[in-house]
Formats: sequence, C-alpha cells, structure tokens
Amino acid sequence: MPVKVTLLNYTPNPEQTVAMAAKLCYSPSGIEDIRDGLTEEKTAAFIDMLSDLGHASPIEHASFTFGIEGISRACSHQLVRHRIASYSQQSQRYVDGTKFDFVTPPAIAANEKALAAYEKVISAQSEAYREIRDALAAGYIREFTGEEAGRTDSEVMADFSVKDKKRYSAFVKKANEDARFILPNASTTKIVCTFNARSLHNFFAHRCCNRAQWEIREVAEQMLLLCLEVAPHLFKNCGPSCLFGPCPEGAMSCGKAAEVRRKYGRK
Repeated sequence: MPVKVTLLNYTPNPEQTVAMAAKLCYSPSGIEDIRDGLTEEKTAAFIDMLSDLGHASPIEHASFTFGIEGISRACSHQLVRHRIASYSQQSQRYVDGTKFDFVTPPAIAANEKALAAYEKVISAQSEAYREIRDALAAGYIREFTGEEAGRTDSEVMADFSVKDKKRYSAFVKKANEDARFILPNASTTKIVCTFNARSLHNFFAHRCCNRAQWEIREVAEQMLLLCLEVAPHLFKNCGPSCLFGPCPEGAMSCGKAAEVRRKYGRK
C-alpha cells in the first residue's frame, strides 16, 4: 500500500493554546482571564510575534498525533531519530512476519533488472522466515510434549494449535522473536507518533528537504498538509530550510532552491 498519514488527534484549539501561553509571557494577564480577547486575529498576531522574535517555547504546548502506515522499516528507523516525540510501533515480535508487505523503491520498480533481483531476494527472505519460524515453533512444541522427530513441522504445529491454543500462540511468538532477524528493511510497518509543534517545525525543516530520503519526505509532506488544515498560522512558515535563506546543505545541496520555493508558494 502507498504511504498514508492520518492525523489521529491534536490539542483542541492548538493556535489559541499557543497564544494563551504567549500572552502569559508578555502581559500581566491572570490565568482566569488568559483566554479573554483572543480573537482569531489576535491569536494569529501572537503566533506571528513569536515567529518574528524566535520565541519557540510557547508552541510546544500544542501537540499532534499521527498514524503512519505503508512505510518501510528503513523509513521508520529515520523517523524515530527525531527524539522529542513519542512512538508506538507495530511489533515484529508479536505480529507474524508472514503478514508483512514490502515497500519497493520507485527507482527499483522502474528498472526491470533491479526489480527482478529485488523481488527474488524478497521472495527468498519471506520463504526463509516461514521455514525458520515453523522450525523453531515446532521445536518448542516437541520439547514441551516430548514428541520424537517424525512428523513434519507443519503437522506438529497444526495438531498442537488445536490441543493447546494458548501455548501454541506463545511458542509461535517466541519463534517470531528470532525469525524476524531475517526480515529486510523493506518490510512495511505501522507507527503512531506524537510531536509538539516546535518539534514538528524542526522535523519539517529536515524531512521536507529534497535531500531527505524519498519515503520520509512523503511522510513529512503529508504531515505538514494535515497540520496546515487545523493550525494554518502555526505552520504557515514550515517546510525545508531553503524557503527562508540559503540552503544549509552546502556543497551537498540539491541545487533546486528556487524550484522548492515555488513548490511551497514562496518567491
């Protein structure tokens, strides 16, 4: 399946929440009247002021929770490097590896020779996973029951799954724990993550960049569009770093800053 990002939840009235925090910093308002007078225009003005001053801590009070699916483990390994966030990821220990799909990079999909080699290896890894998982699970069952070798692994597992479903499940999960070592970075995963708005600003600056890996760039762009729907003032200046200055990548720049600025509606 293609990359899909869903905004699962977010701080109610995120922009007003940020504006209340900012108002408390810059006015004698009390907590009981901190919300008074915060019209949409005033809220936007507070957010613009924070941006102009470079005062980012108030925007940490708004958080956003996303569900991400259709990405590879290679992508999720990059995602979790953004440390100021919380993550809950689908487990390869508790979820049977035979149920995972695989991501095929576009460049590989477009190259007949590369695709043939890729699919051959993916197929071999899938089959090896099943063989390893079944061999280990059947071994645990034989050790538990005292059964001598004779029947096939599949026969042992099928019989035991009927006799003792609870232990069967435990043995299979134990087998998954080691069989997963053979699964490739291409394995799909699902993950729920929660960022505060300040951390998202940093995430978008790095991952919307042309130099970001194509998969996590797609994730970042979908996340940004979702954020703009619910908090347009808070995220209106988000995107790759080159939108507002020289490219920070130096000699490794993609050289397409003007094209990127047009993409994001900047001159």
